[in-house]
Amino acid sequence: MFGQGCLEYIKKMPYKNVFIVVGGSSMEKSGMLKKVTGYFMEAGAKTKVFKGVEPDPSINTVLEGAAEMIAFSPDLIVALGGGSAMDAAKAMWVYYEHPELKTLKAIVPPNPIPKLRNKARLCCIPSTSGTASEVSRSIVITDNETDLKYGIGDMEMMPDVAICDPEVTLSMPPHITAETGMDALTHAMEALVSNRANYVSHVLAYQAAKDIIKTLPKAVADGSDIEARETMLNASMIAGMAFTNVSLGIVHSMAHALGSYFKLAHGFADAVVLPYVIEFNAQNQEACKIYDALAKECKKESLAELVKALNKTLGIPACLKERVEDGVYMKQLNLLAVAALNDGCTKTNPVIPTIEQFKELFIKVYRGA
Repeated sequence: MFGQGCLEYIKKMPYKNVFIVVGGSSMEKSGMLKKVTGYFMEAGAKTKVFKGVEPDPSINTVLEGAAEMIAFSPDLIVALGGGSAMDAAKAMWVYYEHPELKTLKAIVPPNPIPKLRNKARLCCIPSTSGTASEVSRSIVITDNETDLKYGIGDMEMMPDVAICDPEVTLSMPPHITAETGMDALTHAMEALVSNRANYVSHVLAYQAAKDIIKTLPKAVADGSDIEARETMLNASMIAGMAFTNVSLGIVHSMAHALGSYFKLAHGFADAVVLPYVIEFNAQNQEACKIYDALAKECKKESLAELVKALNKTLGIPACLKERVEDGVYMKQLNLLAVAALNDGCTKTNPVIPTIEQFKELFIKVYRGA
């Protein structure tokens, strides 16, 4: 469901016990949580709310939520919030349906996600225009003991219902709007040049990229612009549909590593890394043609320069040296490169870097070109 007012679709949903997962307090402060629970009450459902999913959801939080689900016995799980709330709700769903699973390792590849929907369905209501977790099969969960993030993807975790109402995104502050928007743009641009790309993914990703480039500065400048919010939410959604089918690339591999080692917000890391990877990937002839065509469509000569200019407009720095100390960063260089090489997103990048090439890219991302 998408478009202004589509949140009311909740009133038509035939569920009796609804478990709602939220992150911090933004959905409560904006009145959206009250609105959602009110609609479910109108539909005759009982609700229970799980609050406090952290920005990078941990396995401890997931297991805590699953235990509460087991006590409540929901037939519908609702994730209301950003990517963290949605990822956590998906993972909680797995452990709720399969309480015999006790650890994060039990669902990390090569272990498959066991069959779901024996007890409940999943509905996602995004409050950000970025992760597209509402239309993806993927989650990222953090191991509390090691602080490492694990990307897990399985079609069992694809939500049954996505309700994308731009009104839910109105409470996003400018820096979150900017960073999640750049995450969505990265999804589109990586899907465009994925070595699995196809006709359908290209149509979705190309339109998403154009709309985000045009609309994101408006959404950041005026968060109350409901038309800009709607375009961003829809573009994020179709970029998510594209990457769910054809996967991503090394922007995400590098951003996952940077998030694990330096606690950088995922969208922020994507935004800083993206132009350097565009320059690197341009050595692939097909990727270069796609980049050039998109730049031309946006009336620019270089896609990498377009992204750098967009970051500047959004207040995102050109490199990481303002955020991380030089000595601390360089000490982790080898670990960053190994983590990125082993990341699941690397295998669908148009050019697979060596360890040394990853190190060079991480240095560029830190110091600037």
